[in-house]
Amino acid sequence: MPQGPYGGPQYPVWGQGYLPFNRPAPVNGVAIAALVLGVLCFLPAVGLLLGIVALVQIRRRGERGKGMAIGGAVLSSLGLALWVTMLATGGASAVWEGFKEGTSGNSSLSLAKGECFDVPGDTFREDVYDVDKVSCSGEHDGEVFGTVTLTGSGYPGDDYVTDTAEDKCWTLQDGYTMDPWLLTEEVDMYYLTPTQDSWDWGDREITCVFANTDERGTLTGSLRADRTTLDADQLFFLEAMAAVDEVLYEEPEDYAEDDLEVNRTWSGEAGDATGEQAEALGGHTWSAEAQQPVAELVKDMRDAAEEWAKAADATDVDTFYEHYDNAYAYVDGDTTVTAREALGLATTPPTYGEDYEDGSGSGGEGGLDV
Repeated sequence: MPQGPYGGPQYPVWGQGYLPFNRPAPVNGVAIAALVLGVLCFLPAVGLLLGIVALVQIRRRGERGKGMAIGGAVLSSLGLALWVTMLATGGASAVWEGFKEGTSGNSSLSLAKGECFDVPGDTFREDVYDVDKVSCSGEHDGEVFGTVTLTGSGYPGDDYVTDTAEDKCWTLQDGYTMDPWLLTEEVDMYYLTPTQDSWDWGDREITCVFANTDERGTLTGSLRADRTTLDADQLFFLEAMAAVDEVLYEEPEDYAEDDLEVNRTWSGEAGDATGEQAEALGGHTWSAEAQQPVAELVKDMRDAAEEWAKAADATDVDTFYEHYDNAYAYVDGDTTVTAREALGLATTPPTYGEDYEDGSGSGGEGGLDV
């Protein structure tokens, strides 16, 4: 032992080997970890090992936490025994699958087509971690109109997931809501997608959703209008209108003054489609309530088809636009609204961009129902 200047034992420096009298010994951190793992029954073998290590450290260092270490070791031992029993009987597999199902809902949230839900909080946020399923008949934050299942073992990346959602959800939208008049300017399409974390737990589903364009707004009533909800007359009518819309959507991007020929060709196709669907509607047997309103609409569609044909034969831009405007005057007109009302369909015409409103634009966006 080192000797002091007077031959006595050297005293330790304050703070090196002795603690202040009013300061308790610290709690062993490993003991805390052992207790936490024991209580959660998570990684019981690790919890048992940490409990043993903590007891050794506490004895050597004079630290506190012996009870925590013992408690963690005991609980982890019980947990380890339970896991061994479950593995022997096959019960662990069921528990693990259930755990994965619970965690894989962070993005798709296990919502099915046709279900409506509310998002906890005041707004429909970009990151959604939980939803409450509610009836579609009342107010709700969102309505699921389709799901898309992704494949592959590794996460394909945010860009791929987003691009797939954009492409697939637009297609599913048309099949779920066959009546475009239901999709007012307050309704927009959103999608819930897997994240890198949820993918690792087995989440592979993109959920396509209708929600209000206002983050604080809600929807009321279901937007579903497909073969499961429409009657035969409604379905026939909407399919005929969709055939006309499909051609009107293809309006050339170039104005007639820039490319008259391509606009004349398109006008001829619009006239053919309008005339063909007028004949189809006129030959269908309608209910007593819808018969006269549809007949009046058919007359307007035939007049519109003639105007499209004249636009297709125009030899100059002014003549083209004269008949183009006359044809568009029949689109979403009073007879369309009256026929829709008689059939029990939506009666508020959709709104389009300014190009359509002045009758001389290039189109390309929105939908047009005759």
